[in-house]
Amino acid sequence: MRSPIAAAVLVASIGLPCAAEVAAPPEPESYRTENYRSSTPATLRGAKVLATAEAQELWKSRAAIFIDVLPHAPRPKLPAGTYWHEKPRADIPGSVWLPDTGYGELAPATAEYFAKGLERATGGDRTRMLVFYCLADCWMSWNAAKRAMSIGHSNVAWYREGTDGWAAAGLPLENAQPEGRLE
Repeated sequence: MRSPIAAAVLVASIGLPCAAEVAAPPEPESYRTENYRSSTPATLRGAKVLATAEAQELWKSRAAIFIDVLPHAPRPKLPAGTYWHEKPRADIPGSVWLPDTGYGELAPATAEYFAKGLERATGGDRTRMLVFYCLADCWMSWNAAKRAMSIGHSNVAWYREGTDGWAAAGLPLENAQPEGRLE
């Protein structure tokens, strides 16, 4: 015979969110400066938040420029003669990779690299749609999208799921190289 307590617990738990359904945090007023790999807000004021199907449609129609902001690991200092193989970054095909530009605080040179990278990508047209992404649960793309709006880009979207969501949907990825830092 089943326990009445177990039945009561089961009935009481119906409708409760499971542990995997973590509530999205509220939008902060400024940039996120720590714990970049954690739950992100569901919104970004002034930007469109894209689901995978929406991002895919923009990508297929070439209606937007996709900007990856995942950091690029620097080459470590290794003893002479040591071989080092850089970890490849799989990007949404055709993306511009502007690494290290999603941190909450940027050095002046990195902020300039970001602004100039967007300038090159858009041909100077600040109304061109930009889609910012990195990985799922990564604040870097949220920060970068917010920063793009702060420097005058008016058609900004944030693809919250990033390459994790893209790959999970079976969509293509390609190995990428970071956009060069032009002096």
